[in-house]
Amino acid sequence: MFERFTGQSRRVIVRSQEEAWELGHDRIGTEHLLLGLLQEREGLLARVLGALRGRAETGHRPLGRRESVAARALGDLGLDRGTVLAGVVEAVGRGAGSVPRHVPFTLRTEKALEQSLHEAIGLGHGHIGTEHLLLGLLHGSHNTAVSVLRGLGVSQEEARRQVHHTLDVLATGTRE
Repeated sequence: MFERFTGQSRRVIVRSQEEAWELGHDRIGTEHLLLGLLQEREGLLARVLGALRGRAETGHRPLGRRESVAARALGDLGLDRGTVLAGVVEAVGRGAGSVPRHVPFTLRTEKALEQSLHEAIGLGHGHIGTEHLLLGLLHGSHNTAVSVLRGLGVSQEEARRQVHHTLDVLATGTRE
């Protein structure tokens, strides 16, 4: 399933599992995937979220060596891991028991991962990057990640536009 994932996207999956463990959850939900994307600070996700929240630059600086598109997009929306983590804990709480070593994906997370492939194909990309993971998350309307973003004042459509804007800026090297 992960053959087309970039190194950054694979790290996001590992970080998502770590987020589930840290919160004491026995499944990797869309909220954990969102938190994993935020940890990959060098990417589009942080850039998109920062621009939407208006707290950061609008994402015209070049990507850092390890910056993911998704992390850049989220950062530009003004979202950071701490803010989103607080929203996740408010939405789903913390687990009370021990968590198994293998933490499976929820059905909604599996659907978001599948959608990320469709997003990549739709953009004509032969890989699945963090931007595609974020777009896959944003495709569903009834998942915890989308609810957390909404609670933080970021709509799905606004986030999708920011991802595409960030991709355009990176592709053309232009400024607004």
